[in-house]
Parts: sequence; structure tokens; C-alpha cells
Amino acid sequence: MSSSKGQALASVVPPASTQPGSARGLVSTDRLILDEDLFNRAISLERRRTERSQNVFLLMHLDIRNVLASDQKQQTQGMIISLLERACRETDVIGWHKTGAVIGIMFTDISRDIRKSIVSTMLLKVKGALYSGLTFGQFNQISISYHVFPEEWDLDVPQRPSHPALYPDLAKEATQSTFFSVTKRTMDVMGSAVGLILLSPVLLLIAVAIKLSSKGPVLFRQWRVGQYGAPFVFLKFRSMYVDNNAAIHQEYVRKLIKGSSDREAQGGKADRVYKLTKDPRVTRIGSFLRKTSLDELPQLYNVLKGEMSLVGPRPAIPYEVEAYKLWHRRRVLEAKPGITGLWQVMGRSRLSFDEMVRLDVRYAAAHSLWLDLKILASTPRAVISGDGAY
Repeated sequence: MSSSKGQALASVVPPASTQPGSARGLVSTDRLILDEDLFNRAISLERRRTERSQNVFLLMHLDIRNVLASDQKQQTQGMIISLLERACRETDVIGWHKTGAVIGIMFTDISRDIRKSIVSTMLLKVKGALYSGLTFGQFNQISISYHVFPEEWDLDVPQRPSHPALYPDLAKEATQSTFFSVTKRTMDVMGSAVGLILLSPVLLLIAVAIKLSSKGPVLFRQWRVGQYGAPFVFLKFRSMYVDNNAAIHQEYVRKLIKGSSDREAQGGKADRVYKLTKDPRVTRIGSFLRKTSLDELPQLYNVLKGEMSLVGPRPAIPYEVEAYKLWHRRRVLEAKPGITGLWQVMGRSRLSFDEMVRLDVRYAAAHSLWLDLKILASTPRAVISGDGAY
């Protein structure tokens, strides 16, 4: 069965044959089967809806290519779609993951209370529907895979925790914006390489100052969460004493994300600060490096390696991501992390966590080379002013 872009496909199944080996008890169906573009769009919209509803949805893929390797390809395809309809509610969505090869079913608006049992329940229901109408040979030739959204991210493994099947819109955007991606990467490589060369005397002076002022390594290495949730080793100049207690920051981050952090008025000002201030773990030279953002310079190496970009959301700490609300994850899914971004040039620590995430999502939606250049041009002013830096 063929499909055309932007249109839904209607599968009309002919009456079943009564001969042995044919489908049994089939009825015709006029249910709309979405084409690839519409089905992928439906997945994207359902993610947004799930972020608000706090429910879950189940995405199931059925690879039917081996079954369709026969002279009655179109009829068999129609039979399978008719059988699958029996396992679906009217609110569920059926469409093509790969046209004429892999069928997708999205079981929507499922309560979180039954998340652990929904996969086995729906697998049983779908397999039962297929088994009731297909021959044993046909049934065994169908391969089924599944994914539940939101995913339970495991940030302790090197693989990305977000499965591409649940984010087809992001993959499509990356494919379609080849010119932007190549140009942005070229700008990142050239900018980071030139920066490392020109700033090498400054980097050396900072390294010496850190080594002379306190015990410990010059560089601070930490696992951070990159685009799509993939982890990488993040570099900074060390600004804290070694063997410090990370629980102080973990607790603060948890409260900050929940919106219950202490909002301090500094220096008699009414401005609110959304960052841990007067941190006893920070050294004297570290305080200066943080205030001037010089501690971030080693991340030029992360940019050169391709783990970060010059412009993008700040890379998150794993325990920070664990405290995220579902919609907060969009900041690590929709753009590669960067050294600077909208948050840095529009308030830094004067912004609440939700405001910061909204800026990151806004950047991901409106990204362009012109926007990157504007942010890069505004960054030195933000650094020199020190507004919102601690």
C-alpha cells in the first residue's frame, strides 16, 4: 500500500477467505492509518501532551516486511492492519514508522500507576489479535519492539538514555538542517582551536595560580549530561578545595528545581539570586575564576571534541537531571550543550530554573547562525559586567 506526504492512508480490508491458511473472521475497516510524517508528528505532539498530563504512552513497532514477501502483499497488509485495530481504542494512533515495512501503534493516555504492567498487557493483546487472524507462519514472521514515554533514564551508563524512536522530529530536524549543522560545527572547531591557541598564556597563568593556592589538580573533571542525555567528561578549572562534600550542592539543586530554594537579596538589592552563594567549598582564586567565568575556558577542549558547542544550554549534572520535571528534559534533548547561551547573556543567576529552561528551549526552537553570533557577541559584555555571576 502506498502513501503520500501529508495525507492519511485508509486501509480497506476485503472479506476473509474461507480457505485453509487464510485469515479467519476478518471484517473490513475504514480506520485511518497515518503516513510517516503524520505519525511522527503525532508522536511529537503526544510527548508534549504527556508532559502536561503526567501520564505515559506506549509506542509499539511491528516489522511486517517478512510477512509481505508474497504475491498477496497488499491484501496481507490490510489484514494485519485490520487485526491491529481490534487491539486499539479509538484514541490510540496507528501509522507507518516505515512505509510498507514497519507499522507503529501509539497507545495514549495511560495512567502511571499501571506503567510496569502496560507493556505485557498490550503485547498480549496485540499478539492475541494477530494470532486470531494470521497463519502460524505469518504470525512468527512479525517482529515487535516497544518503548514507553517518559523513559526511565539511567545516567550511570555510557549510552544515551533517550531512544530515537520516541524523538523522530529531532532526528528529522537534524537531517534537514545539514547546512546549519555543518556550519555550526565548523564554527565550533575553528573558534575553540583559535581560542585555545590565543589564550594559552592565560590558561598557563590560571593553572599556576590554582596549583600555588591550594592542593589538588588544576582541572576539575565531572560527568555531565550532553545532548539526548548522552554523558561526557566535562572540564573546568578547579575552583573548590579537594574532597569537598557534594551533598551541599545536590540539596540546593533539588530545592532550586522544585522552586523552593532560598532567594537571597545580595548587597541590599532587591534582585533575587538563583545560585548557591557563599559556598565554603570555593577557594579564594576559585571565587575570582567563577566571577569572571575564566573557570569555563577548558571547555573549549570539549567543544573541539564535539561534546559541546560554543553556544547552547549549559550541560547538566546527572543528579540535576534526576530532579528534573519531565518538560525540563527538553533542554538536554533539543540542543547540544554550550559554553555560553541565552541564559548567560540574559540574566544568569538572576533567573529562576524554569526561566533558564524556557530560554534553552527557546534557543533550540529558534536556533540559527545569526542567533549564535549575537549570543557570542553579547557574552564578553556579560562576563565583564559580572551581573548574576557568583
